[in-house]
Amino acid sequence: MSKKQGKKIAPAPISSNISVVDLINNYFTAYNSARLREACKLLTEDIFQPGVTVGLSLSGAMTPAGFGVSALAPLIRHGYIDWMISTGANLYHDMHYGLGFDLFAGSPFLDDVKLREEGTIRIYDIIFGYDVLLETDAFIRKILQAEPFQKRMGTAEFHYLLGKYVREVEKQLGVENSCLLATAYEYGVPIYTSSPGDSSIGMNVAALALEGSKLVLDPAIDVNETAAIAYGAREGEGKSAAVILGGGSPKNFLLQTQPQIHEVLGLEERGHDFFVQFTDARPDTGGLSGATPAEAVSWGKIDPDELPSTIVCYTDSTIALPLITAYALNQGQPRSLKRLYDRREELLDTLQKDYLAAKQRVLVEA
Repeated sequence: MSKKQGKKIAPAPISSNISVVDLINNYFTAYNSARLREACKLLTEDIFQPGVTVGLSLSGAMTPAGFGVSALAPLIRHGYIDWMISTGANLYHDMHYGLGFDLFAGSPFLDDVKLREEGTIRIYDIIFGYDVLLETDAFIRKILQAEPFQKRMGTAEFHYLLGKYVREVEKQLGVENSCLLATAYEYGVPIYTSSPGDSSIGMNVAALALEGSKLVLDPAIDVNETAAIAYGAREGEGKSAAVILGGGSPKNFLLQTQPQIHEVLGLEERGHDFFVQFTDARPDTGGLSGATPAEAVSWGKIDPDELPSTIVCYTDSTIALPLITAYALNQGQPRSLKRLYDRREELLDTLQKDYLAAKQRVLVEA
């Protein structure tokens, strides 16, 4: 067999003081452990580099388990995440930590009827008091009545304002480690939600609408702003990366930026340069969550020339995220912040001008 086809597996006993980096580099030798090792290397050596704009999608109940504080916030502080798409539920449960509420590791085998009687909520093996939901809801409704929220806006601006208020509460309470929303606010990372009505945050927005609130979350703003970010990522020699935790609607909202650019707006056709996904979804059921990078090429979501720079690791995101975070913080150098939240209008203006110019050219040629 040609040695070029692979690297020799040379197993050695694992030591008692092995580091995360050594463990991944030397013992994640095959199957999905090897895909995770490849992802760690691709992220640190190619994706988390100055010329790459990194978009991350987040689905699954990650923040209730604390990963917003423990993993995503550190990645943001190191400049490794430039913009995000998240489920509303992840942002809602992330706020519990910012507001100083307690969540606990429990068991997935508790009696749910008894939990209901005791006023305890269960997310698989995470438990917390029902009052945590009620007090988080009360906080949301109170701040959404403030003047800055009384208008039509996209979810990036909405979450930026929400993060601002949560950060103030963290300071007042002396919260030691900021939550995801508060960190994104401080570091200028825009966070979008593909389905803003599909969470307790959206439910509270809807409740206030019954009271006459002027707040309207406009998905058209989000579609155009995210497309503008992906379009602007190609400035100079820049590249665009899609890092996907889970699947679902956030995954599609991140990837659809490219079809929006070429299919709908008639601008360049290229696709994202990097694609890394951690998922437990199968591709053969036809669902978007399990769709492969190769399939995404047919939609123009991924650059076909960059398929070697795509990795799918079939594993639980709650296993992958702490490992890739520890690996990246150890092996990588912090990047300068892009603060894309502050550049939204500039990027959108460029996209709009180029779109209208391209549309005019088509009319003239016709």
